[in-house]
Amino acid sequence: MSIANPPQNIAMATTTATTTTHYLKLSNATIFYRTAGSPTKSTILLLHGFPTSSHMFRNLIPILSQQYHVVAPDFPSFGFTTPAANYEYTFANIAVTLGEFLDALSIKSFGMYIFDYGAPIGLRLALSRPHAVRALIVQNGNAYNEGLGEALKEPFSQAWASGSKEDRDMLSANFLSYEATKAQYDLGTAHPERIAPESYTLDYALLNTPERREIMLDLFMDYKTNVELYPKFQEWLRSSQVPTLVAWGKNDIFFIPPGGEAYKKDVPEAEIHMLDAGHFAGETETEEIGGLILSFLKKNAI
Repeated sequence: MSIANPPQNIAMATTTATTTTHYLKLSNATIFYRTAGSPTKSTILLLHGFPTSSHMFRNLIPILSQQYHVVAPDFPSFGFTTPAANYEYTFANIAVTLGEFLDALSIKSFGMYIFDYGAPIGLRLALSRPHAVRALIVQNGNAYNEGLGEALKEPFSQAWASGSKEDRDMLSANFLSYEATKAQYDLGTAHPERIAPESYTLDYALLNTPERREIMLDLFMDYKTNVELYPKFQEWLRSSQVPTLVAWGKNDIFFIPPGGEAYKKDVPEAEIHMLDAGHFAGETETEEIGGLILSFLKKNAI
């Protein structure tokens, strides 16, 4: 029997929104992004981290798009976004590109999900348009010194202090190998069976070119500027009192739990959830995080 035209008495599974993929040409990059849900609804902006892309949100998007317009871009030289040949690889410039992307889509206000690199990029965006962010969802996205785990702080501080080729090579060996990419997903997870092997395999395949490896190392070295901006990020949190949800993988060795708990210092009403998960809690605890987000957004009338 063909299922192209199913009989009327057979119930077919349906979704309220289909995720589609697009390319948007900007002045200095062609941005790949995923989107779902009606543009007439409130927008939720999903910002990925290292070493991944919008692919990390493939299972979360269908959950959120039942009630929201969801947009998830790939940052320049991550995933399928192609930057111009002379692109400047700094977190400041990526935040500028993200702002241009939102302007091109006429997105004026949004809830923002920040993870890993998505945190400093998204918070830089918030500094430049402080009233645009209607809600903040933090998943292992750090903005506090106490959130920097020794697994991250020790090698990066050494490389920032020396600036030497030897220490760039050390960061490459520690963070850009296939084993290191896979470990970011595996370490600390209570549910390794939920980790799709195509996730870290795709991440590694896309970053494992000589050009992209150098770009990643440039961003590693520039990450110091994010740490220097932590006081500004915290000032924005205090002044805005943006509704904040923290869903943090408590077994993360890179961004450790005190970083998640610290949001309450600046946003006392922040909702904090420590999950039995690692750095990529969004990969293994998708349904729980999706449920927390929907409940939080509803409670705050977003």
